[in-house]
Amino acid sequence: MANPPTHVTRRDAVDAARAARTLSEVRDARLSGQRAGSAPRPVIEESWGRMLRGGLDPDQHVRSGLLSAEEVLRRRENSPLRSVLPVLRQGLLSVADTARHIMVVADEEGRVLWREGSSPVLRKADGLGFTLGADLRENVVGTNGVGTPAVVRRPVQVFGSEHFTASQADWTCAGAPISDPRDGRLLGVVDVSGPLETMHPATLAWVEAVAKLAEARLREEHLAELDRLRAVAAPLLARIGGRALAVDRAGWTAAVTGMPYTGRVALPKGCRAGRRTVPGLGVCAVEPLAGGWLLRIAGERPAPDAARIVLDLSRERRWSIEVSGAAGAWSRELSPRHAELLYLLAVHRSGRGAAALALEMFGDPARTVTVRAEVSRVRRYLGGLLEHRPYRFSERVEVEVIPPRDARDLLPASTAPTVIGARLNTGSSPARRGT
Repeated sequence: MANPPTHVTRRDAVDAARAARTLSEVRDARLSGQRAGSAPRPVIEESWGRMLRGGLDPDQHVRSGLLSAEEVLRRRENSPLRSVLPVLRQGLLSVADTARHIMVVADEEGRVLWREGSSPVLRKADGLGFTLGADLRENVVGTNGVGTPAVVRRPVQVFGSEHFTASQADWTCAGAPISDPRDGRLLGVVDVSGPLETMHPATLAWVEAVAKLAEARLREEHLAELDRLRAVAAPLLARIGGRALAVDRAGWTAAVTGMPYTGRVALPKGCRAGRRTVPGLGVCAVEPLAGGWLLRIAGERPAPDAARIVLDLSRERRWSIEVSGAAGAWSRELSPRHAELLYLLAVHRSGRGAAALALEMFGDPARTVTVRAEVSRVRRYLGGLLEHRPYRFSERVEVEVIPPRDARDLLPASTAPTVIGARLNTGSSPARRGT
């Protein structure tokens, strides 16, 4: 008869020391191939099995390569979890600090982006490598409250010697994954961690409940995004003869005309503007909208290809892009990086390769990965209006740049040579560019 699993989370908090000793014995026996008095919990045993098959050394203290401070900030800015931080803080931090815990929020790659809570516990976490930018994936640092929930896609509490690596045996953590309500994609993991003696059987349920609140907030945001897309698309659809629908980037329907409503469309992977085959709809003319796509069913009245883009850099730190064409008009505020990138492409209409853009933007032609990532983000809202090989505005697009009144105010944080050259033109303003 198999030995029963050791359910440490069912013990009272005052039993923490005894539970820790039991788990240490179970771990030592299991990892050395000996018979243990009781078995690990299934979720822990399965995790240990993955670590052993992957060749991870349980006695080696793993310190992963940290992300740079710049990369942590970049990931924070682009993480969907940024918008639910107030929910996580309100639900976890007030109790975590009193209970000698910290809150850790990692992205979908297991990288720590936020870490807050008890100062003494933060210092202890530093010694374990639980620092900003750390890689807490299970196959890197072993069974833990960030990496393991990301693998099994459900909340997991890891107590003491349930951690695969021995260096974490005096640590306890409980983590829950947070998923995108639009497509189920993993966005990251929220974890509450602390010294071994702070373990409490209710911690996992507490963290799971707060993670669910965060997902509920993301669903509210998604519904608000669909409402905004519907407001843009409704007047356009009213003017279209035939069948068409407006969907967001994940394929959720905002509005339809001339056809039955369907909740979601399976968009092609890497959907772009142009004629595309859409499952359930057939061949469609796909056109970019602010925050989504306009899909016209094949055979319906075609739209002219011409489009116009106005890149407005005239207002201090409130740069924007306005797009008008067959799919109506929409605008979007730009980050400093995207404003700089689009300005460079507007000036160099013949296009730039990734290395040339990296040299122009960062003074380093090797930073092509960063350039490609930023261009990919821009294409999420410009679609086929921005082409590649080389990166450039489509020839069918008219582009106008509205510069600031004083040339010296053009993208003041930019170090790109083209931007600096425009600033040195100290006339009243750089010339407006349109093609």
